[in-house]
Amino acid sequence: MNTAIETRPDAAGTALAPGTLILDEFVEARGPWSAVVVAGDVLTIVDLEGNQAVDCLLYAAGDTTVRYSAAATIAAQQSIVLTTGSVLRADTDAALMTVVADEVGVHDTIGGACSQESNTLRYGQHTREQHACVENFLIEGSRWGLGKRDLVSNINWFMNVPVDPDGALGIVDGLSAPGKRVALKAEVDTLVLVSNCPQINNPCNGFNPTPVRMIVTRPEAAL
Repeated sequence: MNTAIETRPDAAGTALAPGTLILDEFVEARGPWSAVVVAGDVLTIVDLEGNQAVDCLLYAAGDTTVRYSAAATIAAQQSIVLTTGSVLRADTDAALMTVVADEVGVHDTIGGACSQESNTLRYGQHTREQHACVENFLIEGSRWGLGKRDLVSNINWFMNVPVDPDGALGIVDGLSAPGKRVALKAEVDTLVLVSNCPQINNPCNGFNPTPVRMIVTRPEAAL
């Protein structure tokens, strides 16, 4: 559930990109969120309490068949991690958003999203009924006419997924801290879907999911 808040005096100052405040919302722990970020606007994601993974999918708002591609993004930048300067590309190779500021330095684009099925496989049958990121994406995506076939490999903001020498992926404590931020500039009108990850069976959220804050600003040059 998205929790809209009254404009706070610190909102524009908290955003990594100065400008006119367009949106300022909290996303509750374990909850979904979505919004269209207009081309030129900047979305700042704030890890309020630290060590909270924020699963994210991107779609061109005008044509949601154009959506984020981990493969295209990795191939273009020759890196499996995201940070300042990373261009988040669609499967058409078009740029959807660009990371314009980053206080953490490493964000994941290969670890995927948790689901009830993967939880059961990894952690046991007792986790089958636990809410997961795939369910959040399906709930929030349905508001925009999206379904299961529209889900693709996602970004995990603030999540630390090191790759071992044998190619195995780890999910370990995050590198973030309370108040750390990452900022994304929309290159086209972009639908942003978020699952504020509910995972409690591995360290990606410090075993304690917490809220995050989403702030959209419009730089003066875009006015």
